[in-house]
Amino acid sequence: MPVQVNVWRVGKKVEPVVFTGFPDESHLEQILADDVSILDPALLVIGRQVPTDYGKFIDLLALDADANLVVIELKRNKTPRDVVAQLLDYGSWVRKLEDEDIASIFTDYLKKFYPQFVGKSLDEAFCERFGVKTMPEELNERHELVVVASELDPSTERIVSYLADEYGAAINAVFFRFFRDGDREYLSRVWLIDPGEVEQKVTTVRGEEPWNGEYYVSFGEGEHRCWDDARKYGFISAGGGQFYVQTLANLELGNRIWVNVPGRGYVGVGKVVESVAPLSDFKVKDDTGHDLPITQAKLKTPNIADPRRSDGEHEQFVRVEWTKTVSLDDAVKEKGFFGNQNIVAKPKSKKWSHTVDRLKQRWGISE
Repeated sequence: MPVQVNVWRVGKKVEPVVFTGFPDESHLEQILADDVSILDPALLVIGRQVPTDYGKFIDLLALDADANLVVIELKRNKTPRDVVAQLLDYGSWVRKLEDEDIASIFTDYLKKFYPQFVGKSLDEAFCERFGVKTMPEELNERHELVVVASELDPSTERIVSYLADEYGAAINAVFFRFFRDGDREYLSRVWLIDPGEVEQKVTTVRGEEPWNGEYYVSFGEGEHRCWDDARKYGFISAGGGQFYVQTLANLELGNRIWVNVPGRGYVGVGKVVESVAPLSDFKVKDDTGHDLPITQAKLKTPNIADPRRSDGEHEQFVRVEWTKTVSLDDAVKEKGFFGNQNIVAKPKSKKWSHTVDRLKQRWGISE
């Protein structure tokens, strides 16, 4: 069961803001098409109302930072059986899409919805969206299915959870609730299953390997964090709200982490030496060896404390003693390497064991 979300107005007395439900779910589709980060900040929409070979249309099709497809389908007025069956049918179609098919879908999407950008390639859009120089060599190695609804009946929730638990299907549901307070309108979002749990279920069911004790870390190079800073001052970080940074708390002293910059490759391995700390408490050494707040350090990303962010969205840090790091230009990327959108993960797939073994070889790490 998802967490119930309610909103109250605080004034002379506390009054509930009424949940009204979406008057028109096509409006929600437009909202997500305009800004898919409301659903997940690590997505790029590449198609809308995408025709399949079976005479149906996918509401939204996106790519994540590892160039895997994400099918986003609004429940609208479908029955529980219809919405899940249709989503699975879409999954059976997208899993066979080749690189040229995906590029063609993106071209059609621009022609129909953004004609002013016709001519931009999928590669250009991907690199611009995720701040990388090249797309991954392999697209659509796996895919994810997401039901979007204002609410779901218990039957649909049970079916989605069953598919994830028993069959390792990368399927989830997200709830957007619509609130109106006078002339103001609000959205709230809750996942049926924590996305990190879905990933663990997928790897557990499909991978059939015990965890090797090595942690995977995704480092999102961007306007609020820079890998060069992380190398120099010894940390990893994430921000954007508790939903995105909560997995940092899984790291304990002595854990070894392997750091991947999505779209670039693996850039470092090290040992955790301090547990997670907020921006306001995290200090680093200056050139003379003295401690100073990271906000006063000489960073390549001076807007690490972006005033546009709320306190809850600011970076959180884990201090790391690096064993080996390389620049982004020397990042290691090979076919068959493990990739994941979670900030921190305990992968159990065969790909992860292969990735760690190969990185040890490439970087001359014996233990």
